[in-house]
Amino acid sequence: MSFIVEHGPALAIAVPLMAAFATPLISRAGGRLRELWAVLCLAATLVIVVMLSMDVLSSGVRVYALGASIPSLTSPGGFPIRIVLEVDAMSAMMGLISVSIALLVCIYSTQYMKKYQGLDKFYALLLMITSAMLGLVFTGDLFNMFVFLELLSVSSGALVAFYMGRGEPAEAAFKYVIISATGALMVLLAVCFLYGQYNLLSIGALAGVMQFTFLDKIALVLLVSAFALKCGAVPLHMWVSDAYGEAPVPVTAVLVVVSQASLYALFRVSFTLYGAMATISVIGWAMIILGILSMFIGVTLAMMQRDIKRLMAYHAISQTGYMLLGVGVGLAVIGDVGALSSYGMTAIEGGLFHVINHAMYKGLLFLTAGAIIYRTGTRDLNKLGGLAHAMPVTTCFFIIGMLSIAGLPPFNGFSSKIMIYESVFMFSPVLSIIAILVSILTLASFVKVFQSAFLGPKRREYKDVKEVPVAMLIAMGILAFFIILFGLLPDLAVQWLIEPAAKALLNQLNYVGVIV
Repeated sequence: MSFIVEHGPALAIAVPLMAAFATPLISRAGGRLRELWAVLCLAATLVIVVMLSMDVLSSGVRVYALGASIPSLTSPGGFPIRIVLEVDAMSAMMGLISVSIALLVCIYSTQYMKKYQGLDKFYALLLMITSAMLGLVFTGDLFNMFVFLELLSVSSGALVAFYMGRGEPAEAAFKYVIISATGALMVLLAVCFLYGQYNLLSIGALAGVMQFTFLDKIALVLLVSAFALKCGAVPLHMWVSDAYGEAPVPVTAVLVVVSQASLYALFRVSFTLYGAMATISVIGWAMIILGILSMFIGVTLAMMQRDIKRLMAYHAISQTGYMLLGVGVGLAVIGDVGALSSYGMTAIEGGLFHVINHAMYKGLLFLTAGAIIYRTGTRDLNKLGGLAHAMPVTTCFFIIGMLSIAGLPPFNGFSSKIMIYESVFMFSPVLSIIAILVSILTLASFVKVFQSAFLGPKRREYKDVKEVPVAMLIAMGILAFFIILFGLLPDLAVQWLIEPAAKALLNQLNYVGVIV
């Protein structure tokens, strides 16, 4: 067990990566074995991440120098030249979210993707996405953040284009890859600016010596723009509806977490790399503006959709706005100790809590949409109706996800949104009122979906529709359970995950100290 904890950061990335390369070989022995292999490998990765997270929460930052005789030897000769993985409470929280959703999606896919060809590629890419997400949130090296971002983009783009028999997925994948390449180029350019000045790539080492020159500020703008683009914030959201709408449903649920991994990178750069900059509160205001735009424009565009997946894609943009708003308010008052302690910290915690909650309820909603498509073969809300008679369990899961995304108690969406409402109100009542209004519009939009898909008489063309297979229900049921659990017992998540993650973001010295 101590071996797993000591080498946990590397093992968490290596296990799904090696499993991805082995998947085509395992597929030769049969589809059942391939699916079991993927599920077991992701389950093993989750165990590693859970053990690593428990160690981080109890003992502090875990650092791992690749190639060193002693994993903690990050700076031989006093100079940080090795590739370093650095896991604090924020990284651990994101790692848990990433692997958990990937595992549930894999379980769901064992039934949903059964009728499609090329599943050896599908599961290999799913495992590779998991490895890339963990690499992105665990790396302490700015250049390797770019590398894992590229690996994430390529594997995600390939899965967006999985339905290659139609033109729309290919177009959506092309747009996704182009947008991803643009963001990655911006990150690489920023890395070049920083490396050219300081001869360093380690985030912790850079944060300790940065002088906030003009080039440093240009690098900051490039990094913030790139990660805002990748997380789908307005006005850089043009790819989200196409990629989310045309990808297979299990892939769409994973893309939600992929976007949140980019959001993590945005927070890491803002708080840790540039946290000591006197004008960093400007980035907080930028996040607030992006958040408000994302919330309002996202929900407005969602209300005009009749395609259930595109509707949910626009809601994903809207919900990202809540995360940016909460964390942005905390970053905007980071220089004011009184404001930070009275409401800034709560705003950051609310934004981070919403990251977890969004991954769960949005994942559940996309999976319920997949269940509808799986049984009816259509995504058009105008062609659906009466499904509650034939799919009662899926209907219950949809209601749970619908009420959670709207921020109604006793579901987890309410727990994080109330933290955001209260803290943002102390910062600016107008911003809080806008956030509440967006939640009302979100509820109205999903009531329309519920009425169109589930209520009314059962349509004649769907007379043979029945509930989806057990594997799909299990994945949805686990998400629904945690949505209710974190709604009824929010302190469970806040105490063990959210507070440590928020403190890790704010405490720049802890992250920097293990390197320099």
